[in-house]
Amino acid sequence: MALAGAVLIGVMTALQARVNGQLGVRLEDGLVAALVSFGSGLVILVVLSAALPAGRRGFARLASGVRERRIPFWMLCGGAAGALTVATQGLAVGIIGVSLFTVGVVAGQTVCGLVLDRAGYGPSGVVAVTPGRVAGGVLALVAVGIALTGRTVEVPLWMLLLPFAAGVGIAWQQATNGRLRQRVGTPLTATVVNFIGGTLCLLVVAGVHVAVAGPPAPFPTNPWLYLGGALGVCYIFLGAALVVHTGVLLLGLASIVGQLAASLVLDALWPAPAGPSVGASLAMVAVALASVAVAAVPWRRRAR
Repeated sequence: MALAGAVLIGVMTALQARVNGQLGVRLEDGLVAALVSFGSGLVILVVLSAALPAGRRGFARLASGVRERRIPFWMLCGGAAGALTVATQGLAVGIIGVSLFTVGVVAGQTVCGLVLDRAGYGPSGVVAVTPGRVAGGVLALVAVGIALTGRTVEVPLWMLLLPFAAGVGIAWQQATNGRLRQRVGTPLTATVVNFIGGTLCLLVVAGVHVAVAGPPAPFPTNPWLYLGGALGVCYIFLGAALVVHTGVLLLGLASIVGQLAASLVLDALWPAPAGPSVGASLAMVAVALASVAVAAVPWRRRAR
């Protein structure tokens, strides 16, 4: 069930990437699009936290934990990684497509997930780096290579590096939110903290960008372009709840499967100028599926 939930996280991440990327294209400003996405998600979370008893209890635990220094400052910083991810969606996805964005994220999540699990940073403590997990990570990187060789249009280097940085941030964010969830007792409060931090970061960055480059284009009227915040609320909430059961790497790999499968469909419906070919997309999805299957196998040492 936890792995199925992680796959669903990936599907929602791909949908959010397409929504935010298209909003960035319409506004001609990816940073403002990211601020709209995070800000709308924050409004939803504030309403839910005030309405639900679990949200009110979690906020009370958060306030007392910060006041008594039982919750360190770094546990409150997951929103910065979320802001980077959403900003990258707004800046790059409209050009490179969801598939190519996703495989960049794959590389970052895979490398960072292995390191964080081995270091015991996640809420489940030290997770052994078994041969299956290493092989799964290698296969995920193979999927990245397939996607990069399948491109038909050259794109700037920064458009490829930003998704990798976002993937590193996502793995760290999932682990950090999972640990905060343990302290406050509910993933809802951990998600609220994430969105507060991310909204503040984007407010500053987008404000500076608008002051320098000028205002964005007129806001579009299509309602679906403003669903990115709601999708982010759902998948960050799920990630904080599930990471304790899967570990950081396995959560990331399973969500990669959902991301790649959904991105394949989305790029087929709305092709991007610099997206990979259909053949390369199919191959990378197949390899990514194999990476999760291999990583999920319980490897045990033979008894002597």
